[in-house]
Amino acid sequence: MASGFFALFDDIAALMDDVVVMSKISTKKTAGILGDDLAVNAEKATGFLASRELPVLWAITKGSALNKLIILPIAFLLSAFAPWAVTLALILGGIYLAFEGFEKIFHFFVPGKKDDIVEKVVEQIDLSEEDMMLAEKMKVKSAIFTDFILSVEIVIIALGTVIGKPILFQIIVVSIVAIIATIGVYGIVALIVRMDDFGLKLVKLNDNKKSLSNMFGKLLINTLPWVIRSLSVIGTIALLLVAGGIFVHNIDFLHHFLETIPSFIRDFIVGLLVGLAAFLLAKIVLGIKKLIFKKK
Repeated sequence: MASGFFALFDDIAALMDDVVVMSKISTKKTAGILGDDLAVNAEKATGFLASRELPVLWAITKGSALNKLIILPIAFLLSAFAPWAVTLALILGGIYLAFEGFEKIFHFFVPGKKDDIVEKVVEQIDLSEEDMMLAEKMKVKSAIFTDFILSVEIVIIALGTVIGKPILFQIIVVSIVAIIATIGVYGIVALIVRMDDFGLKLVKLNDNKKSLSNMFGKLLINTLPWVIRSLSVIGTIALLLVAGGIFVHNIDFLHHFLETIPSFIRDFIVGLLVGLAAFLLAKIVLGIKKLIFKKK
């Protein structure tokens, strides 16, 4: 009887060791999207009064948790009954990531008019309380929608690393990655958006401009815009790398594409080319749609 219990404990310990190892692998695989998730939400949580930044971030965090509660059961059902659908979702999501990454690069070099009503509202100088609440709700809604798409990719990529494993193993590993993706990303975002406020408090501690607290406080305040911009750049590169990696590893004829160059450069090139193709296709479809509506 005792030997049976010990054997059970050994099995549980072995399972947990495997879970830890696979969780690390899955987290590394999703790191690119987590970086973009971090950049996107750090950007969306700024632009408000200091007193509203954390409530906005908390609303987005709750939305992100709800997204994953919706996505996880569907992903596990697909894995159990239609594994091919996981790969298909992975490739389709990769196309979206490549498109988004290329679009960001395109708009950086070819800036256009800002059509986003949220940006128009936030950029106004004198806002009424009603307008501020409208801007807040719209930014939260936009952030949660973006998080949903990124969460699908995070879950599918994490699931892709444990396909073929027992369903319980898949549930544990992917759930751990989903929890890390939510708590880790939004915890870091909270620190980033409050960086300037913490710096301001340090500056106010000492009137001496040469004091350590004053200099460090000013450094935090001046660094925040650069941190946000850097995260945006890193997130864009990560989008293309992740997308390229998805295509290279899941599409047979791309396995041997540009084998002589480092894999991360190959992944970036593949992601960029697919993003370009998706971007051009989207422009063509939109152009045809406009022509049809004009004729009507």
